[in-house]
Amino acid sequence: CILFSRLLSQMLRGWRSNKVVEVSLSPVTGFHCRPFCSPYTLKFLSSFIVDPIEIHKRKLFLWFSHLPQEEKQFHGYLSPETMHVDPLILERKAEEHAGLLSSPFQTQNLSSPSVTLQQLFEPTDGWSVDHGVNVLLYGAVGSGKSTVFRKLVLDWCAGTTLTHFKLLIPFSCDDLGQMSKVASLRDLVSRKYLHLRKQSILSGDGNQAKDVLFLFNGMEKMKLDFRIGATELCSDPNEALPPSVVVVNLLRKYLLPEASILVTTRLSALDHIPQKYVSRYAQICGFMDLDRQRAYFTSRLLQESGETKHNQEAQALIELLYLNLQRESQLAAACFLPSYCWLICSTLHFLHFTDSKAPIHTLTGIYTRFHRLNFGGEVLDTRIGTGVPIQEHHSSLMLYVVRTVGKLAFEGVTYKRTSFSEKELEQWIGGETKTDEELRQLAMFRTDVLDFFLVPCAESGKKVPKDPSKNDERRYVFAVPAMQEYLAALYVVLGENKSSLQKLTRQVSVAIGQASEDINTVFNILSKFIPLRISAVFNLLKLFPNVYERISSRNKGTIARTMAAEMFRTEDSYNEDVLDQMKQSLLGVHGPQPQQYNKGKTFELYPIFMGGLLHYGNRVLLQQLGCRIQSTTVSQITSVLRKYLVRELSKPQPPEELMDLLVLLYEFQNPRLTAEVLSSIKTICLTNIHMTSLKCFILSSVLSCTPASFRLEELNLSSCRLTHDFLQILMPAFKHTYNLNLQFNNLCSESCILLRDLLLDPKSCIRSLQLCDNPLLECGIFTLMEALSGNQSLTHLSLMHTGLGDQGTLELAQRLQQHTLQELNLAYNNIGDSAAFALVEACRNHPTIHTVHLYLNPLSEVGKQSLYIRGVPKSASSSGKRFRVLASVTEGSDISECWHPILSVIRENASSWERERVQQQLKVFLRDLEWGCQQHQNLWKRLHFRMVERDVRQTLQMLEKDIQPPSTGHTK
Repeated sequence: CILFSRLLSQMLRGWRSNKVVEVSLSPVTGFHCRPFCSPYTLKFLSSFIVDPIEIHKRKLFLWFSHLPQEEKQFHGYLSPETMHVDPLILERKAEEHAGLLSSPFQTQNLSSPSVTLQQLFEPTDGWSVDHGVNVLLYGAVGSGKSTVFRKLVLDWCAGTTLTHFKLLIPFSCDDLGQMSKVASLRDLVSRKYLHLRKQSILSGDGNQAKDVLFLFNGMEKMKLDFRIGATELCSDPNEALPPSVVVVNLLRKYLLPEASILVTTRLSALDHIPQKYVSRYAQICGFMDLDRQRAYFTSRLLQESGETKHNQEAQALIELLYLNLQRESQLAAACFLPSYCWLICSTLHFLHFTDSKAPIHTLTGIYTRFHRLNFGGEVLDTRIGTGVPIQEHHSSLMLYVVRTVGKLAFEGVTYKRTSFSEKELEQWIGGETKTDEELRQLAMFRTDVLDFFLVPCAESGKKVPKDPSKNDERRYVFAVPAMQEYLAALYVVLGENKSSLQKLTRQVSVAIGQASEDINTVFNILSKFIPLRISAVFNLLKLFPNVYERISSRNKGTIARTMAAEMFRTEDSYNEDVLDQMKQSLLGVHGPQPQQYNKGKTFELYPIFMGGLLHYGNRVLLQQLGCRIQSTTVSQITSVLRKYLVRELSKPQPPEELMDLLVLLYEFQNPRLTAEVLSSIKTICLTNIHMTSLKCFILSSVLSCTPASFRLEELNLSSCRLTHDFLQILMPAFKHTYNLNLQFNNLCSESCILLRDLLLDPKSCIRSLQLCDNPLLECGIFTLMEALSGNQSLTHLSLMHTGLGDQGTLELAQRLQQHTLQELNLAYNNIGDSAAFALVEACRNHPTIHTVHLYLNPLSEVGKQSLYIRGVPKSASSSGKRFRVLASVTEGSDISECWHPILSVIRENASSWERERVQQQLKVFLRDLEWGCQQHQNLWKRLHFRMVERDVRQTLQMLEKDIQPPSTGHTK
């Protein structure tokens, strides 16, 4: 079939060039090919003929399915389908379209009905086939306009909504506003959607356009002018005009009047479209009820948890968060905006689901990305119909936020305040008298952005102010408390807190610096003709920028000193670390309130955010927002900060303050600074810090910045609630310490595999390993013993209260000869006489072991006496080694030299040990002391016995009365 071959060749050429080829199956000659084509051939041909609208749907779905970079930080667990929760949309009347809800929680008795986007385009009584519907969808910054826009496109592509429209054409008003060339409507469509270039549905013939829906997102970014004198009329889709004129004629229903249009915009731009051109107003009101908020957190956090083992933890987080939303209306006020729900989910993901395989993320990075999501590319511009391109006259909206809201945040941090009155907002946000242009910018900012950061204080009505005249004064707070510290830090790092003289000096310096080349040229020409005195003036002008640099470096030193001072405030030393404080602010405090030394507000995130903002990645994001931090600024702050951190770390720091320092170094992401600061530290003590996966990752990440030869004298992680999973994250950190303290944690027998590999690692040089009060059991300790043959650095091993029994003790006794241990602690391990005898016998003949701890084991009186006698080596005179067995507070008829540490260990751990068994052992100690006292006639010896007996009785009485003994700091 010649025709079939010709058609097939045409389609193959089109397929190879990735173009759609239109082929006519009815030639002019009237040739009818149906008899020659089998059903299989027709099916084969139809597979090459693709509907352009179907191509359009597939491409739109791919384009709008791409998640922003900010969403990719969660391991790709999220998708628009699983994480989307429809915000509340209210239809407004024309006369009330600009009205705002009086409260984000007044969902009852709403005057406006709740609608969906599908309902907004349903036919009404006033609907006409000849005129499509113009819907204006508006809302505050962060209320979810762009998300709803994207979800609408995806649902139409999937065929689940607005199916009566055959064609949906979305446009970004930001892109249209940047276009300087004229173009027709069809050119605008074909330029963005090439596959629609020949669609007859956009030709304007008949009423085909009734099946078309145009979407314009972010209308405030286009300067539309509906005046006839400024915007000519146009009804031809092929006539080339400026993009704003094309959009105006579409909204006027002069161009393709049958088409329907959806426009999204901010509150301040509502009046840019006359009411007569809007069929329906709809306001996005975010998540006004707790059910929507909970649905959002559930869809996000359960997806973000990824692995099944994290599902239970994610579910627990959701429940705690929901309880806090019900109880703390201030947090719920922030969650009114979906953007803040995203921020809360991102923060919780960062706090709870960080692991060693995840890419590096910081808290400062989350807040910076949050602002890029909401203010990326946003400018503050008030020109209407001037014809001047936006890029030629605009100011960064984010920079305006820093100079207004950031200034207010900085004043609050400086004077320890979190709430502000309306007069204070007027003072700091409004400022002094401004020009008309500045007043218009301020009005737009107040309408669109101010409520995004500051919300009415939900608890202000519960607190009675000292001044009765101010009872009804409304106060405002930051929607999320950490936002105040972030904006204050950004305000300082950007140098906006300079004095007026410093800012003027900067402007003059920049002007002279830009003209330096011209000055040099002029000076070289005139130096031959002007007197020497006048030439000195030119030299002064040339030197002025260098003088400014000196002044500027002092200012950067002030920033570094501020960071160091805020990091090590004495009144903050007894607060919980910043990560725990942030978790409590989101999930609430359940149970007893934490004991805090400082009753007032602390701003411990403030210096940490300042350090994080100096990181290169955050500076790149901020530069995209119009906030530029110079590299010279970073260098000057870093050099001064290094000195202050090293000086402060020479003083002992509480574990909470030390954890905050590690967070600061992690947020800074400067390996060189981190290594230099840590080189001045010999010990990292994080005892009683509630470690999480994030804190473990921070510790490992920070220590990984140090050289391979760097070693800590001690890494103390006792009572940190460590588990096997946390131990895996911490393994790189363990290679940088000599003494590792892991006592009083939740390590299991499986954890011994990791510890064995650590001891066998040639890069590890651990000398002391303390594993007291971990349920390792005999099987775990058997695994740990496998490292004894290959490790020669370990000298002190503590296995007190680890579940080791007689069998494990006997196994350990057989392996000791292969290792160079010096001290072994097996106290409180259910070891009987026979196993204890075998162990002591092996240790007595061991060349290096000098001390074995066996107290709090069920040893008989005869057994203890025999162990004391065995505590002398057979060849003591030749070896000179002193070997001791600590089985009681007494050694035979004498008091043990270690009686005080033994009692201290019991006092420290009595609350977590079996109370009756400890009391029984203390009574055994009393009998030992009584027997030893009877063996001596010396008065001073007997007084010494009575003194020790008194301490034992006090400890016993405290246990019987269930009183927590005071901490002495002794651990073993």
